[in-house]
Amino acid sequence: MKPHNQGTKQECPDFLQTSTAGALALGFEKGSFYRDARLYCLNLLLTYVDGCRANCAFCGLGRERAASGGNQGKTFIRVHWPIYPTNDIVAALSSPACQEIKRACISMVTHPRAKADTIDIVGRLKQAHKDISVLIAPTLVDKPWLETIHDGGVEKVGIAIDASTEAIFERLRGHGVQGPHSWNKYWEVLHDAIDVFGNVDTSIHLMIGIGETEREAVAVMQWVHALGADTHLFSFFPEAGSAMEHEPQPGIGKYRRIQLARESIHRELTAFDRMTFNDKDQLVDFGMGTGQVTKLIEDGIAFLTQGCKNKQDFITCNRPYSNNTPFQAAKGEMRNFPFPPDARDIELIKRQLTDYDDNSWIRPLDQAEDFLLDDAP
Repeated sequence: MKPHNQGTKQECPDFLQTSTAGALALGFEKGSFYRDARLYCLNLLLTYVDGCRANCAFCGLGRERAASGGNQGKTFIRVHWPIYPTNDIVAALSSPACQEIKRACISMVTHPRAKADTIDIVGRLKQAHKDISVLIAPTLVDKPWLETIHDGGVEKVGIAIDASTEAIFERLRGHGVQGPHSWNKYWEVLHDAIDVFGNVDTSIHLMIGIGETEREAVAVMQWVHALGADTHLFSFFPEAGSAMEHEPQPGIGKYRRIQLARESIHRELTAFDRMTFNDKDQLVDFGMGTGQVTKLIEDGIAFLTQGCKNKQDFITCNRPYSNNTPFQAAKGEMRNFPFPPDARDIELIKRQLTDYDDNSWIRPLDQAEDFLLDDAP
């Protein structure tokens, strides 16, 4: 099935965007994943001709980047998101060919119709009998709306706070880019989501590499854990055409250390106040014994994509190659593993953890080079 003609008005709730990998998993496109990765969660994006009203500096859906035609026809998280009729997506998701897909996740955008359309789409997706998550738009929502989607069948919610500090948030998502978002509002909605959905079913997204130090990233993960929610990590990738298109990715060592810190805090093996940082605020001691650190590295879970789980504690939102190109993966920089890392991967990870060079650069690649090897959050 081919995406619909962009010349006609195709918007939510009757149309949705899905990632290139989502289109592949639905059988709408043909291709394969590097190292035979599998997609377990279908990511769906609300779509409007006039686009998202926010203007986040790192986002492919930013208002200024999308001024000519909204988010439709633009890339997002490195890849194209084709538009399909919602009912066709639900029908494909319900078919035996999509048995491996365990979850559908709706990503809201900041748009006046997004709240009502999300409720409508949740109702349609229930027909496919998959778990349903929503990456909510905190600027738009309140506690009664969260209660409505919970009662309507949404099992989990995520909040893309992204920034580790208020200053970074305001500079890249708020007043610094004439955006509508507020740090305090995001945290208020996180507290409301925990009240409605519970600790286990509420999470934040945290993006690494947008100006924070390792100390700041670990501190906010500890804070979120203390609230009872989980943190899902993302590595910044320069989105062509965004305000941050020329910014470097975080060094692989930085990302690996923060992944390991997140896992150790999540398992309560250590805590922020037991860790040691150098004069550049880089993590040099996890506050655990050497044997404990080695064991945590070798089980590999810290380096998996951290996303929503099913009732069997299996990570269903694994987003293959959303944080890096297949070329990076092939050279050993798989930022989030969509499958358990093997012994060779683990040995490389051990070396990467000791890399304190925070100057990593990957130029934005021609999209055709990656066409069927990617997914999104």
